[in-house]
Amino acid sequence: MRRVVIGVLVVGIVGAGVAWVAALPRPLTAASLPAHAADVNNGERIFWLGGCASCHAAKGATGDEKLRLGGGQSFQTAFGTFHATNISPDPETGIGRWNPVDLVNAMRQGVSPAGEHYYPAFPYTSYARMRAEDILDLAGFLKTLPPVKQASRPHDVGFPFNIRQGLGLWKLLYLDHRPIAALNSTDQKVNKGQALAEGAGHCGECHTPRNAIGGADRSRWLAGAPALEGEGRVPNLTPSPAALGEWSAGDIAFYLEFGLTPEGKSAGSTMASVVDNLSRLPAEDRDAIAAYLKAIPRIP
Repeated sequence: MRRVVIGVLVVGIVGAGVAWVAALPRPLTAASLPAHAADVNNGERIFWLGGCASCHAAKGATGDEKLRLGGGQSFQTAFGTFHATNISPDPETGIGRWNPVDLVNAMRQGVSPAGEHYYPAFPYTSYARMRAEDILDLAGFLKTLPPVKQASRPHDVGFPFNIRQGLGLWKLLYLDHRPIAALNSTDQKVNKGQALAEGAGHCGECHTPRNAIGGADRSRWLAGAPALEGEGRVPNLTPSPAALGEWSAGDIAFYLEFGLTPEGKSAGSTMASVVDNLSRLPAEDRDAIAAYLKAIPRIP
């Protein structure tokens, strides 16, 4: 019996060690990034596509206030309350001292400059599909914005979710840099739309249902989901007859620019902010996203 107990303890210790190593953060190095001079104009485009202001500016911000990224907005979820951080170029309370690789690691790997896992309330599970060059452009644009001296609030997360190392195991299941929808399309517009919608646009973060541990159910990609905050549902974006099946690609592109459905209803709640962001994109980006949404599988 003594040998059995010792054997069980050894197996448990070894298993815990393997899990600990598997859960370690995996940041990229600066040397692994492509040589790239930041294109600030493209960085601004990525800024609006990624919805940075919707979370990191003050709630209800409009005009130039949307470029003051001091954080402060809070999001209540089943796992705790998460507070958007300061991503302004302030060197003390924001990201003014970050190197470009730090932003790439945050957005593609979900890892902070201090080597900690970020919570996926920050949608790096989508941003992971972005090109490193686009993130480097975004880093260049963020440096042009006004610094905001405002300390970020700590998240209100209880046990066991406050153990960040466990997020490394969660990432093994749900952090994937590959495209999601298996389209195999030769249409360049559809392929561009897939990169925009599944990456920086992070449409699936709200429009795809999740399981008990917060992982996206990819078998029901963009098929609608319970609202992450409050009551109600986020709508189905697939070309199912009960969803966007009756909408043309032009209808979708028009909605993304003006927030009006074919029936004349206007976007509300958080989607109004999304439309405000996407309306600032070049028309060809909205057209590409629309083409992608018409190409994905229908899901009732």
